[in-house]
Amino acid sequence: MPEGSIFGFIGPSGSGKTTTIRLMTGVVRPDSGELSVLGRKPVEFDRRARSELGYMPQLSVLYPELSIKQNLAFAASLFGMGWRARRQSIKETLGFVELWDDRHRLLREASGGMQRRLALAATLIHKPELLFLDEPTAGIDPVLRRKFWDHFVELKQQGRTLFVTTQYVGEAAYCDRVGILAEGRLLTVDTPEGLRRQAMGGEVLDVKFAQPLELVQVEEMVKLTAATHWDQKRSGEYRLVVKDAGDASPAVGAWATERGLDLETAEPYLPPFDDVFVELVGRLHEGEADNG
Repeated sequence: MPEGSIFGFIGPSGSGKTTTIRLMTGVVRPDSGELSVLGRKPVEFDRRARSELGYMPQLSVLYPELSIKQNLAFAASLFGMGWRARRQSIKETLGFVELWDDRHRLLREASGGMQRRLALAATLIHKPELLFLDEPTAGIDPVLRRKFWDHFVELKQQGRTLFVTTQYVGEAAYCDRVGILAEGRLLTVDTPEGLRRQAMGGEVLDVKFAQPLELVQVEEMVKLTAATHWDQKRSGEYRLVVKDAGDASPAVGAWATERGLDLETAEPYLPPFDDVFVELVGRLHEGEADNG
């Protein structure tokens, strides 16, 4: 994981995301293999090394009978923060997650979204450099989910490194690099755009003509763009898989003009990450079937 970046770890429930985080934080000892976090084995972390980590678990470990501020003060005390530093950090952190005005509210009286924001605050209170966030946006509404990702991007801009697990495949768009996990296997690690290329076999170009093309014309266009795959979406609309959609688009335009064809649009298409995930996981199952 590059320092100062967001690494997304995406996979369905039960695929091994939480187990991986527990290994990385030293909560669980690996049965075999090697693991290095901040240049050390997690199971050998001392108190100082652990203070460089922040861990937000899936389920709340805070106290419903304490106020929001009291919960955060307790979390700060676990890291040995003195009262003066603790007081300043509490104010800054609650302001960051937009909870300062609600600091005296008992946690049991807070909404689910407030409780998730407090869990994030408790993870940040000691200003760790490396954050492990285990499905931080699970079960919250889309507006708050977007706010969380705005917070994560801001933390990255501050130089923090974030390891974020999620079931929401679309959240890959916020990450610098993404690991796809399925059935305990790491299928691939790539940038979001790299994942799209892997899944589709290249970049995707959608072209639309006023009238449908003859087959020979389609074959000409495919040869011109060196497309590895094509299909017809609707009458006069075609989808091509090419090496570079940015280069292929003007080439199709020039070709259409030369042939006197009425080209309406030729635009790159970005497949949703849900489709990308399904395609990549589907290949795992196809490989198992071939080997079975």
